[in-house]
Amino acid sequence: MLFTDDHDAFRVSVRGVLEREIVPHFEGWEEAEIFPAHDVFKALGAAGLFGLEYDSEFGGQGADHSYTVILGEELGRMGCAGVAMAISVQTDMATPSLHRFGSAELKRRYLEPALRGELVTSIAVTEPDAGSDVAAIRTRAVCDGDEWVVNGAKTFITNGTQADWLCLLARTSDEGGYRGMSQILFPTATEGFSVSKKLRKLGNHASDTAELSFVDARVPVANTIGTIGQGFQQQMAQFQNERMIATYSAVGAMDGALRRTADYLRERQAFGKPLLSRQFIQFKLAELSAEVDLLRHYNYACADAYMRGEDTTRFATIAKFKAGRLQREVADWCLQFHGGMGYMAETWVSRYFRDGRLLSIGGGADEVMLYVLSKLDGFSA
Repeated sequence: MLFTDDHDAFRVSVRGVLEREIVPHFEGWEEAEIFPAHDVFKALGAAGLFGLEYDSEFGGQGADHSYTVILGEELGRMGCAGVAMAISVQTDMATPSLHRFGSAELKRRYLEPALRGELVTSIAVTEPDAGSDVAAIRTRAVCDGDEWVVNGAKTFITNGTQADWLCLLARTSDEGGYRGMSQILFPTATEGFSVSKKLRKLGNHASDTAELSFVDARVPVANTIGTIGQGFQQQMAQFQNERMIATYSAVGAMDGALRRTADYLRERQAFGKPLLSRQFIQFKLAELSAEVDLLRHYNYACADAYMRGEDTTRFATIAKFKAGRLQREVADWCLQFHGGMGYMAETWVSRYFRDGRLLSIGGGADEVMLYVLSKLDGFSA
């Protein structure tokens, strides 16, 4: 991937916005276990960071995917995975289907204000009994005249307590498995909707995560995103965007973690010398840096394929799997090299260790990525 002066200027701009609007505040947000999404998103929207690849007709920036790569890397680099994930939901998890498949009316009413940061969005797929097995979802939307009547529950929903609308995946027919699902734009002000519980997590504390309830909640059939009955297929396409932004962010986070660890070891004295003078530590950091660089350039190959219009399912699956495993390794070594200080809850490396564990679970667990890859590569019976 070839980055130009425009890309470099965009990276500097993104870094500046994040360092101004998020970095000074996220320690407090971590303690509060929530961040003010509407305030932060308005600032990011004003800076043009939402809808980078979306049509300018609906408030997008009309850029190509290479700018999303840079945004993802910088989100990871800033050091607050919870807020980074919340932003990624807005940019690459809840809005891609609406932009690709939604009607012009839905885009004007819901996408445009989301890109300005005036509305907070969320993706509602996971259920208490259906996580990675999306085909097993039970939330139903039954057609009654010109309305969907929605009943069911969703869980582990990022931005769930603050979202103004959801990209909701629901079963809209009696066909089993992946058939008969639809994506529905669901405003959270709808009667019959409620946040059942705000969930506490191991990490990503600044990101609010919720369990949601739908009881005879009515929304217009016109709020269907794309084609009725094609929701599963549309969601699978949207998952690829989710997995790509996650791996771009992971590279930024790992690179930042290794550099911060090296800075600490350069100053930390043990047995009369800086810890970074120890050859084993130098070699381990160099080895991990090499692995991160391999993933970075694999991401760039994935992005190039995406910009050529190719199906990036295999790319995104491999990148997501490798990023999750590598981030766990990087976090473990960074914490180890910080010693007892790294084990203290208030340190950045302790937070990184906790936050980074999610990547092997969220957006498709490692085991699901391997299952998908085994099917794609013909390794299944």
